[in-house]
Amino acid sequence: MEVVAVRIPPSARSSTCRSNGFDLEVGETCLVETPRGLELGVVTRPAVEHPHLAPSARTLPTVVRRASRDDEEAFAHKVAIEASARDFALDRARAANLAIKVGRVEATLDGKKITLYFTSEGRVDFRALVRDLSHQFHARIDLRQIGARDDALMQGGCGTCGRTLCCSTWLEGFSPVSIKMAKAQGLSLNPSKISGMCGRLMCCLKYEYEGKGPAEEPAPGA
Repeated sequence: MEVVAVRIPPSARSSTCRSNGFDLEVGETCLVETPRGLELGVVTRPAVEHPHLAPSARTLPTVVRRASRDDEEAFAHKVAIEASARDFALDRARAANLAIKVGRVEATLDGKKITLYFTSEGRVDFRALVRDLSHQFHARIDLRQIGARDDALMQGGCGTCGRTLCCSTWLEGFSPVSIKMAKAQGLSLNPSKISGMCGRLMCCLKYEYEGKGPAEEPAPGA
């Protein structure tokens, strides 16, 4: 099977897609069929033959065609809708005293569906917000509550190491991280030193902890 790597903005990571016979070069834009519908992406690695992909790989996103000028204009309009919807949601949430933090907003290329991701400490009745958004943008509105780590993944940024966040670039899924991992590595237990942008313990605490092995575990009470 021939596959190509495509980055679908605003994501910072690339997705493996079926090339569908298109000979695409790095930097070209194309339309990709995904579970969310048609999306515009940028090629980050040219098409290569990959004969060892599992049968399940046939469900990979598929390149539909090269992007046209109209497609790129539709993408620019989609980005404008996302920014406008986020500002509108923030304004309405403040007016209604909703205790939510609005994160990423994603609109489909045709503008018929808008998905807003938010974080909150508890359950929130956002039905009125959905109605206001639907009336304002004449689109199907989907509000999804996510966790702090998922929000950091979507927002991106740099960690204390100076590099782009692992979760927004290459990390696949989140594993449990505990204060025990910091103790075992002799790290400062100051929350500001071992917490990431999400406010939770940094995922990288797990990396070297796994390499220490049982023999190097600190003794009880150490």
